Amino acid sequence: MAKRQTPGLNTQSTSDIAFLLLCYFLMTSTMDQQSGLQRRLPPMPEDQKQAEDQKVNKRNIIIVRINSGDRLFAGDEPLDVSQLKDKIKEFITNPTNDPNLPEREVKTIEGFGDYPVSKGVISLQNDRGTSYKAYIDVQNELVKAINEVRDDFSKAQYGRLYVALTEDQQKIVREAVPQNISEAEPKDVTKK
Repeated sequence: MAKRQTPGLNTQSTSDIAFLLLCYFLMTSTMDQQSGLQRRLPPMPEDQKQAEDQKVNKRNIIIVRINSGDRLFAGDEPLDVSQLKDKIKEFITNPTNDPNLPEREVKTIEGFGDYPVSKGVISLQNDRGTSYKAYIDVQNELVKAINEVRDDFSKAQYGRLYVALTEDQQKIVREAVPQNISEAEPKDVTKK
């Protein structure tokens, strides 16, 4: 009796199909991109020019502190994170021309003209024990306050939100409402 052979499956194209599927999924899927906080650093001082200490008027600085217990202080008063945005907006705009809030300096903005720009600086200080969530929440509120002031300026001058403006108009808005956030190195107050 003749020995029967079992028919085999042709698997040559299976590896090709698996390779094509792998390529398809690699090209169509998105990888998570981690993005950091967008900050503009000051320019590097020239070699011949020594860095000079700038004296800033005390009224032009608001110190935002986050302690190791994630408690937030703006100036000397404790705040909830939800109140920070309004406090910063008031600080930047100084709507009542309060002598305790930042002064304004008239600057000539190219393509716009003279405009009183706030000299306000937001100084963010945190403790080494501050949680990452509290730090990011405070950062978000600071940026949200500046963005809302920029939107208000954009609506008043151009009738549109900041994001809907042209590149040149956005540059004008950034010069009129600068994002002056200074971050101090975290401190470890538990060693004191």
